[in-house]
Amino acid sequence: MKNLPVRMAGWSAAHPWRGIAGWLAFVVLCLGIGISVGTNAATSEDFRIGEAGRGEAIAAEGGLQQRPVEHVLITAGPGTGRLDRRAADAAAADITALMSRLPEVRSVAGPVHNARYSAVRVTVTLNGPELEGKKHVEPLLAQTAAVRKAHPGLRIEETGSPSISKGVEKLRGDDLSRTEVIALPVTLVTLLLVFSSLAMALVPLLLALSSIVAAVGLSMAASHVFPDAGVGTNVILLIGLAVGVDYTLFYLKREREERARGGGRLSPRAVVEIAAATSGRAVVLSGLAVAVSSATLYLADDVIFSSIATGAIVVTLVAVVSSLTVLPALLAKMGMRAERRAERGLAPKKPRTYRAGPGRLTAAVLRPVARRPAATLLVAVLALLALAAPVLGLKLTDMGRETHSRSIAAMRVYDRLNAAFPELKSMHQVVVRAGADRSAEVTAALRQLAADVEDDPRLSGTSTLTTSPDRRISMLQLQVPHYVSTNQAQTSLKDLRERYVPETVGAVKGAETAVTGDVARYADYPAHQEQKLPLIIGALLLVTFAMTVWAFRSVVLALVGVVLNLLSAGASLGILVLVFQHTWAEQLVDFTSTGSIGSRVPLFLFVILFGLSMDYQVFVISRVREAALRGVPTRRAVIEGIGSSAGVVTSAAVVMVTVFASFAALHLIEMKQIGFSLAVAVLLDAFVIRMLVLPSLMLLLGEANWWPAHGPRRTRAAAGPAPRPLETVS
Repeated sequence: MKNLPVRMAGWSAAHPWRGIAGWLAFVVLCLGIGISVGTNAATSEDFRIGEAGRGEAIAAEGGLQQRPVEHVLITAGPGTGRLDRRAADAAAADITALMSRLPEVRSVAGPVHNARYSAVRVTVTLNGPELEGKKHVEPLLAQTAAVRKAHPGLRIEETGSPSISKGVEKLRGDDLSRTEVIALPVTLVTLLLVFSSLAMALVPLLLALSSIVAAVGLSMAASHVFPDAGVGTNVILLIGLAVGVDYTLFYLKREREERARGGGRLSPRAVVEIAAATSGRAVVLSGLAVAVSSATLYLADDVIFSSIATGAIVVTLVAVVSSLTVLPALLAKMGMRAERRAERGLAPKKPRTYRAGPGRLTAAVLRPVARRPAATLLVAVLALLALAAPVLGLKLTDMGRETHSRSIAAMRVYDRLNAAFPELKSMHQVVVRAGADRSAEVTAALRQLAADVEDDPRLSGTSTLTTSPDRRISMLQLQVPHYVSTNQAQTSLKDLRERYVPETVGAVKGAETAVTGDVARYADYPAHQEQKLPLIIGALLLVTFAMTVWAFRSVVLALVGVVLNLLSAGASLGILVLVFQHTWAEQLVDFTSTGSIGSRVPLFLFVILFGLSMDYQVFVISRVREAALRGVPTRRAVIEGIGSSAGVVTSAAVVMVTVFASFAALHLIEMKQIGFSLAVAVLLDAFVIRMLVLPSLMLLLGEANWWPAHGPRRTRAAAGPAPRPLETVS
């Protein structure tokens, strides 16, 4: 009763208004700091990975880096038949004239007709870095709209990386708003069912939302150390609502139990301190576990995962702080209000009851577990392994531009542009750095390379050679008439790197070469993730093991935790593969299968799931350990601890599943896969792992659960008889 959570809770309960005002000031301060320093957005340099990234760096050194490009597509109007070439040329001239005057535009290429003369395109290159094109594309879209209005007989449309990125950003924002509309009411209803009190139900929700606001501000400041890749806010919303509600729920449930068990004999402050000594400690351990687990993502050496880690760590720690400071203050005020109502005779005639032990459904589930733990364990583990089996066929890919939803207007134009000009689907860029005195030799070698691949059916035969002003950097761009995910594009990259480049420009003495471009980016990113995956999973297992040993002084429980987390993550990843790498569930989950899983999904799933699983593990085992410390035999302590925690774990799981499942409704395929896999993982963890596998295993292990410690019963005996707990009030 003297540890930090208890002292913090005791102070807040004794000074509730100061605690509440302090929390509000903290939230405002965090947001104010974030707004004042702004967000440091990741640049193109931060996204460079593998050989593709090295090639981009070399190209940028010579001013040959990729720039934001838009294409204006001119085709015949719907129902008008063949394209009027004269009208199309006039429209293209108007586009060229208007675009050239814009300060956002770097250059406008001449009009290009396709082979069938059914379409004309005008390519517009914007100023600035590739990633910032979406910020400056609006004036271009306005000019395209003006020309479209002036030529009503033609279909004039615009697409390109900037307009697609702008459309994706808007769609993501709309989707997130929709998830809030779904998740918040369902969470509130769940909490109402748990507490049967609107005030008590609103507390977790309001604290979670205020924690999210504070975390957004802090993450903006943190972005100056770990640049924001544009996913930080999404992660804060996803994780913040889940853990924020969960931590408050754990605390609230324990406070209500202690208040009912005390039967009015304990002051509001005393009740809060008891809750802090038990659930408060579990919240701290859980929060630290999520934060430390999330920190392993920094090992990925990837700006996107660094952003995810930063968002998850910040919002988790803020949620822990809210549970230890403002929550005890709110509970103390609510307790004082209840006391005053009782003194005035306004309290309910029938006092609230507290019933120890599991509910009927939990008791029904635990009964066969207690009778046949070995059989239950065998069946549950075999079922989880069967669900994990599809992981053997896991195929990781980066989600290319062609996977974006066609609800984005620029994506529909993108399809029509690629149908008319297949050579624009993707490209290779062979970048060479050498001394200026070898420029002629490099140029000749690159021309030879272009001639060698000219008749390759996997390429379009179209090439462009450019050289930097200082003649040190040269780049050959080869157009690929296939999407980056196709076998033709990928095999052409392999041959280019392993055969064509070494035989030509690679033979130039002192020349440094790299192949980059759309196809290379698509191939190198998943390869980088697969390379980092063993390191991160190893670190994750070590962290989970160490945190459990630290929390419970038990090597056995730490090993159990690691194995159970692997089972849960493996099964959920197997279900993800089963659903998303095939087409049978497309209508059910509203997606178009790419035959693969997003390369970021497994890492995100493993790290976040390991952290969140520790929530349940710490809370459940803490209750078992409490019972054992009171002198209850281990077998009964397991059933009692898991039974008494089942209600809050189930409620917490429902909240998490609601939040994650709402993300599964997003249009972006990778976010959909993340939301779906996390929802499945939490369901399995809460209802299979914690209700079947964990109790079965602990029952079979008995006193060995606590090895190498002497065990709670022996520890308790050495310390002397325990004070009798307050009797259950009914």
